[in-house]
Amino acid sequence: MKALIQRVDRASVNVNGEMVGSIEKGLVVFIGVEVSDTEKDVVYLADKVTGLRIFTDDAGKFNNSCKDVNGSLLVVSQFTLLADTRHGKRPGFTRAATPELALRLFNMFVECVREAGMHVATGVFQSHMMVEIHNNGPVTILLDSKDKVL
Repeated sequence: MKALIQRVDRASVNVNGEMVGSIEKGLVVFIGVEVSDTEKDVVYLADKVTGLRIFTDDAGKFNNSCKDVNGSLLVVSQFTLLADTRHGKRPGFTRAATPELALRLFNMFVECVREAGMHVATGVFQSHMMVEIHNNGPVTILLDSKDKVL
């Protein structure tokens, strides 16, 4: 499972011209679910995202998490994070989970971060979304649950 995280001052997502989710200060979290992902991957990434210290303290150091600064999360499903571009010019998506598995683990991720005390807005699964991001920094970090230290 992959999460591409961007620290933002504000962000929103629109589907068919209608705003379906928005946040002020916080993180936009794009989630890509892989065929081999399980609930353990979800729990690992949810904990990593909520605890990741990428907000600055008074000294300008990355010492605060989104939770520490009372930020919110805008979580958007994005299977293209699983693109395989090693061969040819067109990306392949054979590593991306089926829509059924992806939706179940995406919803579990949202529930996990909510249970951690985060305010969460989301996009609409399997929809064409227009995401507006006001990246702060910019700060963009890629997390992969397969990188966890055992």
